[in-house]
Amino acid sequence: MLWWHWLIILIFAVLASVVATFFFSRRLFKKQLEKNPPVTEAMIRAMFASMGRTASEKQIRSVMNSMKNQK
Repeated sequence: MLWWHWLIILIFAVLASVVATFFFSRRLFKKQLEKNPPVTEAMIRAMFASMGRTASEKQIRSVMNSMKNQK
């Protein structure tokens, strides 16, 4: 084989590994976000309490749904 055959094989191997790493890391990141959401209902309750309000369950669900819809 000539040297440029090896170069082409190396380029394809690097590109394949970059694509595979991208999809693997994206799947792992999504799984981590599902397990550990950035904002929980307890955090929303604490936010309302810090403002001096007691939030109803309907208000908390509304805030959670609006955050989920932003995705």
